[in-house]
Amino acid sequence: MAYSPLIARHPVPRAPLPRTRHCCRSVYLTPTPLGWLAMNQGEPRGAPHCLPWPASLCYQAIDEAAGIDAVHHAFRRGINFFDTSPYYGLTKSETVLGRALRDLPRSEVVLSTKVGRYGVDQRDFDFSAKRVTASVAESLERLQVSYIDVIQCHDIEFGDLEQIVHETLPALAALRSQGLIRHVGITGLPLEAFRYVLDRAPPGSVDVVLSYCHYCLNDTTLLGSLPYFRAKGVGIINASPLSMGLLTKGGPPDWHPASPQLRTAAAAAAAHAAARGWDISSLGLGFSLRQPDVSSTLVGMFTRETVDENINTALRALGSTEVAADEAQVLAEVADILAPVRDLTWPSGRPLPGQGRAESPPADA
Repeated sequence: MAYSPLIARHPVPRAPLPRTRHCCRSVYLTPTPLGWLAMNQGEPRGAPHCLPWPASLCYQAIDEAAGIDAVHHAFRRGINFFDTSPYYGLTKSETVLGRALRDLPRSEVVLSTKVGRYGVDQRDFDFSAKRVTASVAESLERLQVSYIDVIQCHDIEFGDLEQIVHETLPALAALRSQGLIRHVGITGLPLEAFRYVLDRAPPGSVDVVLSYCHYCLNDTTLLGSLPYFRAKGVGIINASPLSMGLLTKGGPPDWHPASPQLRTAAAAAAAHAAARGWDISSLGLGFSLRQPDVSSTLVGMFTRETVDENINTALRALGSTEVAADEAQVLAEVADILAPVRDLTWPSGRPLPGQGRAESPPADA
């Protein structure tokens, strides 16, 4: 059965990624500002969420049929952007998302997955041309599609950035020329890693960057890089608008790499928001969605209820040019609580070339 977002009761408006070249013609991607992150460990809004990966790899295992139904419900309500990775659930994410998407019209879905990261340890990263080429073929099979809209190099700070520039991106360009992928992206936590790659890769090699945990209530360092990304002509996807669970009533998972100081401040902000009648997750998602230079913000959803909560938040955030007075007041109060830890992050990945910081273990992002 095919569904159309045109019949959605309250469709989410689209925002384009920049133009790129594909098969000698210009194409436009038009992902919704709110995207579906099919992650094994994500950001619960009030309760744990994920698609049905093994319980040891997610906050909460759910019925596969319920997860597929939630994808269909999200599409009916207007969401067209679905992001996954072979790392999420150790390929389970792609497999289940593929089962969900096979009932939807392919031309109306913007599908994104990743290459380069395949497990939780440093040895599970492989950005070689041979591996990423095989990885795309494997993802196409699991997702049950003939092409992928966006392929992203996953958590590039854990790889050799010179290899990504000189080997990974050319391999993906070859796959793009074959029509197997349409756009190429890079993901990671340190914004400096994006600059390193974009400054050395040929123009047009990278179409989009996916940044996470850098445009949310407690960290807005992404803002400083927006002019640079615009100058490079790349689209911007923002993930982890709830800072990997920090900005939730239940707090982050045990594995979260945030410092005790940051955890304490986030918990205080969540408690204050609740006392004022607001869910910190709703405030945080609305805040992130209002950034006009971001093409799409990714958040996890695992039931119809969480789909509706997130879409309703998106519609509220995008439906007017001004924040309601009461929401604006609570946002200001939350900002004051978070001020001592503003833009406080955590190390991730290998030292960048020319830097000497110690390597950090991979986080689940």
